Amino acid sequence: MKKLYTIFTLSVASIAFSQIQKVEPAFWWKGMKNPELQILVYGKDIAKNEIELSDGVQIKNIQKVENPNYVFVTINTNEINVPKFKINVKNGKKSIGSYTYELKQRNPNSANRESYTSKDVMYLIMPDRFANGDEKNDSSSNLIEKANRNLPNGRHGGDLRGIINNLDYIQNLGATAVWLTPVNEDNEKVYSYHGYAQTDLYKIDQRYGTNEEYKELSQKLNQRNMKLVMDYVTNHWGVSHWMIKDLPTKDWIHWFSDGENGFKRSNYKTTTQFDTNASEIDKKLALDGWFDTTMPDINQKNPLVLKYLTQNAIWWIEYAELGGFRVDTYPYNDKEAMAKWAKAITDEYPKFNIVGEAWLYSTAHIAAWQKDSKVGEAANYNSNLPSVMDFTLYSDLPKALKEKEGWDGGMAKLYNVFTSDFLYPNINNLLVFFENHDTERFNEIFNGNPAEYKLAMTLISTVRGIPQLYYGSEVGMRGDKNKGGDADIRRDFPGGWKSDKVNAFNPSSQTSEQKQFFHFTQKLLNWRKGKEVIHTGRTKNFVPQNNVFVYFRYNDNECVMVILNNNETEQVIDVKHFAESLKDFSKGKDVISGREFSVKENFKIPAKSSMVIELN
Repeated sequence: MKKLYTIFTLSVASIAFSQIQKVEPAFWWKGMKNPELQILVYGKDIAKNEIELSDGVQIKNIQKVENPNYVFVTINTNEINVPKFKINVKNGKKSIGSYTYELKQRNPNSANRESYTSKDVMYLIMPDRFANGDEKNDSSSNLIEKANRNLPNGRHGGDLRGIINNLDYIQNLGATAVWLTPVNEDNEKVYSYHGYAQTDLYKIDQRYGTNEEYKELSQKLNQRNMKLVMDYVTNHWGVSHWMIKDLPTKDWIHWFSDGENGFKRSNYKTTTQFDTNASEIDKKLALDGWFDTTMPDINQKNPLVLKYLTQNAIWWIEYAELGGFRVDTYPYNDKEAMAKWAKAITDEYPKFNIVGEAWLYSTAHIAAWQKDSKVGEAANYNSNLPSVMDFTLYSDLPKALKEKEGWDGGMAKLYNVFTSDFLYPNINNLLVFFENHDTERFNEIFNGNPAEYKLAMTLISTVRGIPQLYYGSEVGMRGDKNKGGDADIRRDFPGGWKSDKVNAFNPSSQTSEQKQFFHFTQKLLNWRKGKEVIHTGRTKNFVPQNNVFVYFRYNDNECVMVILNNNETEQVIDVKHFAESLKDFSKGKDVISGREFSVKENFKIPAKSSMVIELN
């Protein structure tokens, strides 16, 4: 104990004496495509002193800002021939602080790392609610909110170790990419478990684990040929972020002089980004308005902010060996700045995939955000963003399943979604889903009916794009957002805590109800893994008849017929109607049931069910 106290005392004394309290990024790498590195050096009145670099390292630029506690030092890493050098703070001839900066060697082939594609299935996890693998980190003396599983909106103790411990489950389910909601430090007083009010962009929240454990998770996924996807937030930080508490510049965040302490809430009308008739006040409120009083809105137009966000994103990719990003609230950011952000990342990592959350309900509005979009081009804009989320499909899927046949109701609603596919420049690079951490639980909408879940799961697993599954749906998890708020759609996964009575992570101990959901999902997703025809094949849709939607996925080698029967009664499939796609085939095998049959004669599909038929 005495030894620890001595180390702590010396550490505090060193910080107080050195004047360097933070350096970000703390280290970097040699051999990046963009050799320019901007180092943030922070300490009390540090700008009033001189900054020198050792070992002949040249400073390309020093930028001081209105807050004297910050200095931004720019160097060219290509010109540095030493692995380490010192950042020295001097007052005249007197040295008052020093930091040893390291330029590490990159992993082989780092720039060409693989990322998630339409070959993958993405599994979305809220880490606090998935599994508690290390009870010792449930609370931290350094962080305000303590664990209390009895509080619906409190910290429950799920962590990175819990995810690592259950990778077999995720892999056996058939998922190949894991998207975690933010795990960086979120040190707000309450409601911090969701992670979207980050307070340190370079540090994993201690209640989830450490930076090293995050990297370990990524490496263990990579060993399984799986990928870790980081949920990146560019639009807002937490009000308790150390930089928000001591702003480098007032315009680091958006301020409203007529607001409350600079705060005005966003009007959430991001359609103003492309509305040629939009008023300036509406655009400003949409983009500069805050999500909440605890989430200051970040100003990406500030070049220092944009550089900070860009380098932080690249730092995590390189350090944690990431396989992709999902970016929160994408249209709420300055779109020109975000185009530069996305391009800087994909220039550095050409295969790296980034999906943006553009929560809009028009295909044109969503498509405008995808790279090389003709819709965006009409507005003289290219986002450089590789992928977007298909919110039109998400929105219309439950409506379609609830409705009876009509001109634009029932299965026709789904068909209509796909008729707008021509608006997307890269149709295979869409994230397709029927729920996520912000939406009503699908199984709640349909009262836990596995038949409805199976129809939806069949659809997102076989259409163009990248299927995304929200944790627990595969075992029938429910939650009523209208009654219990966000906490109810983010319940703890059964079996993630030692005291749980049912362990759904173990298929043999799942309830009979859970097994109905799980086995269907597992069979379908594992079949999908090896199906290039589903990953990149073309699609032929047939206008729904009798509330039955039929489409074919095909390429030069394979053809798959998918049938969704949304009726309460069995239906007959008239093979003559589908002759243009069936003419070269005589037999089919239903992947779900395993049944083989002739496709030269009519066959039946049970009520409220799906068929995925491999043709031969």
